Amino acid sequence: AWHSCLTAFELVTVLLFTCCLMLFTRENEPVSMDELAFKFAVTSINRNRTLMPNTTLTYDIQRVNLFDSFEASRRVCDQLALGVAAVFGPSHSSSVSAVQSICNALEVPHIQTRWKHPSVDNKDNFYINLYPEYTSISRAILDIVIFYKWKSVTVVYEDSTGLMRMQELIKAPSKNNLKIRIRQLPSGGGDSRPLLKEMKKEKEFYIIFDCSYQVAAELLKQLMSMGMMTEYYHFFFTTLDMFALDLEPYRYSGVNMTAFRLLNLDDPYVTSVIQKWSMERQLAPPKPESGLMSGIMTTEAALMYDAVFMVAVASQRATQMTVSSLQCHRHKPWRYGPRFMNLFKEAQWDGLTGRIVLNKTDGLRKEFNLDLISLKEDGTAKIGVWNSYTGLNLTEMKDSKNITDSLANRTLIVTTILENPYVMYKKSDKVLYGNDRFEGYCLDLLKELSNILGFTYEVKLVSDGKYGAQNDKGEWNGMVRELIDHIADLAVAPLTITYVREKVIDFSKPFMTLGISILYRKPNGTNPGVFSFLNPLTPDIWMYVLLACLGVSCVLFVIARFTPYEWYNPHSCNPSSEVVENNFTLLNSLWFGVAALMRQGSELMPKALSTRIVGGIWWFFTLIIISSYTANLAAFLTVERMDSPIDSADDLAKQTRIEYGAVRDGCTMTFFKKSKISTYEKMWAFMSSRKNTALVKNNKEGITRVLTTDYALLMESTSIEYITQRNCNLTQVGGLIDSKGYGVGTPIGSPYRDKVTIAILQLQEEGKLHMMKEKWWRGNGCPEEDNKEASALGVENIGGIFIVLAAGLVLSVFVAIGEFIYKSRKNSDIEETGRISLKQRNLRYHNRKRATQQVKSICVSFSAVMEDLGISLRCHKALRKRGRHRGRAGLSGVLCNHKRIQKKETMA
Repeated sequence: AWHSCLTAFELVTVLLFTCCLMLFTRENEPVSMDELAFKFAVTSINRNRTLMPNTTLTYDIQRVNLFDSFEASRRVCDQLALGVAAVFGPSHSSSVSAVQSICNALEVPHIQTRWKHPSVDNKDNFYINLYPEYTSISRAILDIVIFYKWKSVTVVYEDSTGLMRMQELIKAPSKNNLKIRIRQLPSGGGDSRPLLKEMKKEKEFYIIFDCSYQVAAELLKQLMSMGMMTEYYHFFFTTLDMFALDLEPYRYSGVNMTAFRLLNLDDPYVTSVIQKWSMERQLAPPKPESGLMSGIMTTEAALMYDAVFMVAVASQRATQMTVSSLQCHRHKPWRYGPRFMNLFKEAQWDGLTGRIVLNKTDGLRKEFNLDLISLKEDGTAKIGVWNSYTGLNLTEMKDSKNITDSLANRTLIVTTILENPYVMYKKSDKVLYGNDRFEGYCLDLLKELSNILGFTYEVKLVSDGKYGAQNDKGEWNGMVRELIDHIADLAVAPLTITYVREKVIDFSKPFMTLGISILYRKPNGTNPGVFSFLNPLTPDIWMYVLLACLGVSCVLFVIARFTPYEWYNPHSCNPSSEVVENNFTLLNSLWFGVAALMRQGSELMPKALSTRIVGGIWWFFTLIIISSYTANLAAFLTVERMDSPIDSADDLAKQTRIEYGAVRDGCTMTFFKKSKISTYEKMWAFMSSRKNTALVKNNKEGITRVLTTDYALLMESTSIEYITQRNCNLTQVGGLIDSKGYGVGTPIGSPYRDKVTIAILQLQEEGKLHMMKEKWWRGNGCPEEDNKEASALGVENIGGIFIVLAAGLVLSVFVAIGEFIYKSRKNSDIEETGRISLKQRNLRYHNRKRATQQVKSICVSFSAVMEDLGISLRCHKALRKRGRHRGRAGLSGVLCNHKRIQKKETMA
């Protein structure tokens, strides 16, 4: 910390206004950057005769103990007694208050160029500070945190003043969803590596360092030694001198490093001043402090230059202003002090640090611009501007490429797991090393990504052989753990994208979509059987068809009896006969229904509209039934049936005979563990109760169990597809239980994710992902069930039809025998009855006298029958000549034979 004293007096005789500058600095301290800037500013102003033609600046440097406020006050009073126009410094809080109170009492401007925490009740009207106001810088840092969407950030401060400067950020969690962890650097510039090691262990990737540029230079070296200079870390330094540090060793490390810069290096005037400064520093010793680039001007030096320049210009503008000797013990203020102070507050100055506008109330610099700079491959570059009114505004710089935007010439560590066909050991007679040891779908994908993005890679198998799951303590294992610990940069494997994994790592867009399904042993095929012709319809349908046939027959019988149009005269030649008949008896109605069902004719034709409706509806019903039966009959006769005990996940959940499970600590296991669906909860309860047997170590072990035991393995459908292509004894049961995808895993916040995603989308559009899958999934293949040619039908297919035929023939024989026996018995009864009647007639013949008349009557009856037969033949011949006519009226003319009728009536 330093302060300077400005004294002035007027020599009227030579009209020369001379200013004396006196700088106070620490005792036993080497030449500081502020002292160099002070001398450089005085020299530059004295050389510029157009700026101050009648003024010469001189200076006197005194060294004091800044921690001794009494000594600082005494020195200031001594200088004020000589006649002082302004006082610079000191900057240390232990002595600045004493100096500031003296200047305020004597109304002498007090100028600061370093950060100072203002008092709560600031009544120092003669105080000026060119350093940007601390609350504005704190808001700027908060805007950076919000812009980068950091959810958690670590603030590392050097001393207690850092917490004061970070007040706006520390208050942010109450308004924003932000988690802040605060740490302090070791005091006295000690070794910070233990602190950095703890931060690395706690996965603190977004860190804000509030420290001086000297401490920042040492921190960068220790960060490099701790392996924290990687693309996964983002460091923000609050020092405004980050641009002045030598960052050459870190340009290609991949680290994200940003900071603010107050110097407006885009201004040609600023550039010219810095060039003069650089030339003077290179020619004149002493050398600048360690860590800075050669010849660079720091922010504090630029502020000192602006302060001296501002006082010189104000002194030139203050015409007829004189200084007087001021005594601290008299408390008599400087008469020109308020006027001189107003020149500072009312004017706007363009300096090395941009536009200087002081607040008229407290003298602070609240209006300013900060350039946001970031480390690039070609050094630090401006990427945006923060303004105290407009906030953060990012600008795109041409020909500037962030190191995290390119993967070219980088070697990435890729973790993976052995899983066919994704990653397999390559079969070779030679000993293979490195990436050549492996082959598979993921290796081809990795090669394509490498060709597109230009990076090289080193493939390593995951140490514990697991994909990655979370235990009850919240700890992760497998590939997920290696990404969390930054052991690997990418995870290229059949790693499923899940919600819980997305919380701890990042995923690219999926390169393959899939779902969970069931792998089970293919059931043995069964022959259709001799009665397979019954299989197209279930037993229930067969029963319903028979019942429908009986029902329709009964309805037809009743309706035919009810309607008058189904009754007809059996004697067409005798229209006056009162005897009528109906063809639709109960047996005939049943025969009509059976004939229609068998697609055969029955010679029974309904005449009435009602019976025809019944017949038509029944024919339509039989048409659909027989067509459906015929359509399915071929498949049931020619294809062997695969009767599986399970057809879906519900079938598994409802039984306990078949054991089922998944790969331990895999995504499938996690799905059932986290699922809230009752069926899957039941399945997880079964698996968790048998963890030692239900859960397997890997897919290979699970496949072996499926083949050798009664076990079903729940796994990804893509793996099942690959396995079933190569083992015809295995099959996929049911559809997909869920839908998900495989993605490339990266550590959370990794800059590689977006680039990998774009490359995957490019491969998808070019069809290369599909070609790679066809390459690795296509095997010898199993015979497709649907592609089998229809084989000739054998006895085992349709033998049942012959059995039914034989049974029908045998049944008909037995029925015929039964009918014969029944008829024989009936005829024997009739004959017996006839013999008894004949005996009775013979007895009556002897007792009756009219026996002769009986004989004549029989003869007459025989003659009448013969005559009736002749009439029928003539009627038939007449009908053939005339043609057939419908209705009784047409038949009456033919059948009207009064003679036949009279004879028949006579016989009757």
